[in-house]
Amino acid sequence: MTSEALHHWILVLDVERYSTRSDPVQRSLRTAMYDVFTTAFGQAGLNGHGVVTEDRGDGVLVLVPPTVSPVRLAGPFVRALDEGLREKAAYFGPRHALRLRLAMHQGLATRDEYGWSGDAVNTASRLVDAQPLRDVLHAAELGHMVFAVSSSVYEGVVRHGHRGVDPAAYAPMSFRTKHGERVGAWVTVPGYSAPPVPPPAEPGLEPGGGSDSGAGAAADAREGADRAAAPAPSPASAGPVFHIGVARGDVVGHDKNVTIHRGERR
Repeated sequence: MTSEALHHWILVLDVERYSTRSDPVQRSLRTAMYDVFTTAFGQAGLNGHGVVTEDRGDGVLVLVPPTVSPVRLAGPFVRALDEGLREKAAYFGPRHALRLRLAMHQGLATRDEYGWSGDAVNTASRLVDAQPLRDVLHAAELGHMVFAVSSSVYEGVVRHGHRGVDPAAYAPMSFRTKHGERVGAWVTVPGYSAPPVPPPAEPGLEPGGGSDSGAGAAADAREGADRAAAPAPSPASAGPVFHIGVARGDVVGHDKNVTIHRGERR
């Protein structure tokens, strides 16, 4: 029987390069993934709140009722997840590296006897699979996970800078789905002051996928907001430096807009 469509905070977690591993390694990675995930959930105080999980093989779909604060998800849960991954990395070799992509969205979801459905679930799944998000995690060689939030979650939760959530560490990201739909989001890598290689915006597409937040970032750049100097590229990454977007947040002693750059490898 199909349930009534209800609002949820929707998280989708996915293991990097899962399908490229052998079957025994995949089984081990799943065990490690659930160990880190369930431990982080408990540390963030999320057990016993009506949270529902659905296995996705190389990841997990998580539906959180609106009675749970999203700040707890974007703050303590993400932090505990990153700490758990760091602990695993201390004794996992490169062939067994466990790194995660995590996406967060919100909206209506419906449950039937087969599982969960809804456009919000689809959007969260597209976000976690987006190539720009994969590229950011690939570039974050010292990181263990990447966390992306939809524009609506950024505007409603992240940008306000609640305790444990730093908006200055996020940068705008935009991409198109296989159906040509524009999707805007914001991305951060725990342990980095800003994503190391934010994805370039599509030609003609504002950072943030046309959302108010992305349009504001582009406007700030056009109006000549103070730009943070980009670090000198190393010999391995020498090449032209170009403007990507603006990470917004409260940065003590500086402007609240920090321009993100990256060097393009030759």
